Amino acid sequence: MSDFFKELAKTLAQRWVGLLLVPGALFVVGALVGVRLGHAHALDLSMASQAFTTAATSVAGRAGTVQAVVLVVALLASAGVGLLVQAMAGVTRGLWLGQWPGTILTARRVRKWERRLRYRQELEAADPAASRSASAQDKIDRATARMNAVAMARPGRPTWMGDRIHAVEAIAAGRYGLDLPFAWPRLWLTMPETARAEISAANGAFAAAVTVASWAWPTLLLGAFWWPAIVVAVVIGTTGWVRGRAAITDLTALAESALDLYGCALATAVGVETQRTAGPMEVDEGAQVTAIFRKGR
Repeated sequence: MSDFFKELAKTLAQRWVGLLLVPGALFVVGALVGVRLGHAHALDLSMASQAFTTAATSVAGRAGTVQAVVLVVALLASAGVGLLVQAMAGVTRGLWLGQWPGTILTARRVRKWERRLRYRQELEAADPAASRSASAQDKIDRATARMNAVAMARPGRPTWMGDRIHAVEAIAAGRYGLDLPFAWPRLWLTMPETARAEISAANGAFAAAVTVASWAWPTLLLGAFWWPAIVVAVVIGTTGWVRGRAAITDLTALAESALDLYGCALATAVGVETQRTAGPMEVDEGAQVTAIFRKGR
């Protein structure tokens, strides 16, 4: 048991260093230099070098106790910034997933999606499937791709990432009669380990992207005193956002795949008779499963 706790402590220490200490230390150093340079001398490398040299010489010339106190303060400041970023990750995630009032933006996305849907339907009506040429099908496929680029189902959130999540919930309800927020924990327990591992990896990638982008918040604040920090904040935020879009694409695709592959297994696990032994469930079967999970709620 003692070995277990030693390994756990080692793992936690590694995560603390990787997630909080190192990025926090870089930010603290950058903040000290940025405030020292200010806007007027923002890109003065010689002044920055001099500030580093002066600070290092000042600390090195002090007693060992003072140096230890400076080190502890620096570590606490670095960890404090890291903890602040972790707290701001919830804000970043909420913004990305559209968890805020955005009626106007949502309506605009709906209109855009419906225009592209009508265009695709017009193409399909003009060339029936029985006599459709390859070029006509290719044109329809491109129109479908443009529609899906907006949202995979009728938009319900003000952001693209939010609509990727919303689309999975809409497909679960419309195609399978399943209330996904209630069903997902149970579906998770019926999946094989390999499927859970893939979804966990995609979710971890999204969480990491959120953390990366959240470092833009304190960096943007630093921009009030040192303008290059604004450029850095934009780069950090954009990097995290791009990674977040890629991760949410994988995550939602895997979640929808889980519905397609393990729906019948979920129904069978709770005693609902299905017409098949594997694959997705029918709408009426999903409705029965949902009634069991909701328990009248």
